[in-house]
Amino acid sequence: MKLNSKVNRVLIAAVTHGNEFTGAYLMKKYEQGVNLIRRSSFETHTLFANPQAFAAVTRYIDRDLNRCFLRQDLQNTTLSGYEDLQAKKIDQLFGPNGKTPIDLILDLHSTTANMGLSIIIDSQEPFILQLATYLSVTNPAVKIYSSADSGRSLNSLRSLGKFGIAIEVGPVAQGVLNAELFLKTEALISAILDYLEQYNQGKISLLQNTLILYEYIESIDYPKNESGEIQAFIHPQLQFKDYEALNPNDPLFLTFDGQIIRYQGKSTVYPVFINEAAYYEKGIAMCFTEKKMIAVI
Repeated sequence: MKLNSKVNRVLIAAVTHGNEFTGAYLMKKYEQGVNLIRRSSFETHTLFANPQAFAAVTRYIDRDLNRCFLRQDLQNTTLSGYEDLQAKKIDQLFGPNGKTPIDLILDLHSTTANMGLSIIIDSQEPFILQLATYLSVTNPAVKIYSSADSGRSLNSLRSLGKFGIAIEVGPVAQGVLNAELFLKTEALISAILDYLEQYNQGKISLLQNTLILYEYIESIDYPKNESGEIQAFIHPQLQFKDYEALNPNDPLFLTFDGQIIRYQGKSTVYPVFINEAAYYEKGIAMCFTEKKMIAVI
């Protein structure tokens, strides 16, 4: 999929998960001061995606909204849970056949993992890679995580746009505001909007032709017994080490009785979303990635 002309509509979505407050309160700020996100060459829309979950300070009411956007689910009239109905409404507004189809979706998230400032991309189209390169060059703290092989490009809210990226910031506890991460997220959004304005005006020049990204390989679960109960935690040497090298035989987990479980892979990987609180129910202790340097054209 390619963007054949300029960006016409951008959607900033927040509260896809109701207990992630960074995006929630940024959205409240934007709704009170729309000029903060207004640019002359494109429309900027906002979405408070899961208001009931936000009111209840919980990730979701019936099921994870960010897993509700498979096309067959959106077309399935028997799905009637709160998030399923909410997904259908969002699709009717902003989806490819909606009232205001979106060119680029920015979905705002926070995480309990030490992800810092992360941009999650689901494709490696030139438009997205050029944007990601610009962001990582102008702010070296920004990491680029490519989730293309994880299937998230199919069922996430950001999949409704021609292009979509997620902004993940952390670590921050669920249902908590962190001033530093709030301000960094706000600055990152402004940088993206400024880039799109320059893109539409033909003023973008590629700052470098390579990009370091972390490409999804697989997710792994915690060690569990036959009843599905967790038998070990993240090893202390690995905790908070997102985006850092995990080498063969390095400590991975520590059992409750003090036994070290080591990484048995044959190659170095770079874990992300280490010990993310919301992933316990999904059976994910962390995601392994491969660190790559790719050409950008």
